[in-house]
Amino acid sequence: MLKYTGKYWAVILPLIKKSMRHDYGSDFVNETAAKAKRIYREMLREVDDVGADNPMASNVYECFVFLAVWKAAEGKITKEGLRKITREVLSTPALRLMGVVMNANSPKSVEKFGARMRANQDWLEAHPQYKAASWDFNFDETLHRDGFYYHFTHCPLNDYARRHDMLDILPVMCDIDHMTAKLVHAKLHREHTLASGGPVCDYWFYGDKLREPK
Repeated sequence: MLKYTGKYWAVILPLIKKSMRHDYGSDFVNETAAKAKRIYREMLREVDDVGADNPMASNVYECFVFLAVWKAAEGKITKEGLRKITREVLSTPALRLMGVVMNANSPKSVEKFGARMRANQDWLEAHPQYKAASWDFNFDETLHRDGFYYHFTHCPLNDYARRHDMLDILPVMCDIDHMTAKLVHAKLHREHTLASGGPVCDYWFYGDKLREPK
């Protein structure tokens, strides 16, 4: 069980509803959103507790908003429909401001990103009670010359999806990683995801202006 907080719901749901209205109509959107709030709370009760203060917990809170809406729609939102919604939400002007704060073509920005990922790992080391449920960080600074690389062999979202028959839709959430990379002028090269049956979820981020990253 992960402690409920409404802040992610309050920020993301209005953006989802705005995206949905054109294709589904206001009545369906409002009805689905009302059902989704109850489902969202249920999902948080069902997921493994990674620690509400875990800096990585936002991944669960945010993804579950999208998945709760998809589930509440009872099949009327297809996989491609959900993918379209996520693209439109991630294209909002406020989120595009991330590119002002961080630019993956800047070595300093890459360094800051790496420091943040290592801080996430440090949090987990300081809270070992959540290690079995949370993401495990594996860094390799020798694998690539450019950008920043790490991988996970465990993901609580993957665990939840496998237990609750949502594995088919989870890759849409994995694709958000590519969208967020674009917001900070980066590309994400990925060979595997746990959701698709791979041994790891790998992340190699590098600046989008590099012609031949290594």
